[in-house]
Amino acid sequence: MYSKETVIRLNTLDDVQEFVGAASKCDFDIDLKYRQILIDAKSLLGVIGIGTNNDFKVCYMGDDQAFDNVVDKFTVA
Repeated sequence: MYSKETVIRLNTLDDVQEFVGAASKCDFDIDLKYRQILIDAKSLLGVIGIGTNNDFKVCYMGDDQAFDNVVDKFTVA
């Protein structure tokens, strides 16, 4: 279903804002998976609601270099 899946960690509310802001500029769907929860990555309240300092799987089908750069910044090594 998804062409790209990466595990990321958002440690602060500033990280969340940067990630959601970049996701919102994309014209394709982006989902965050946390345990059994699936969140629209473009929803600031949704992402804040599942908290920071957690590992999320970001899943999407699309190409946007600016968004890929943000994902790379938060990728868990």
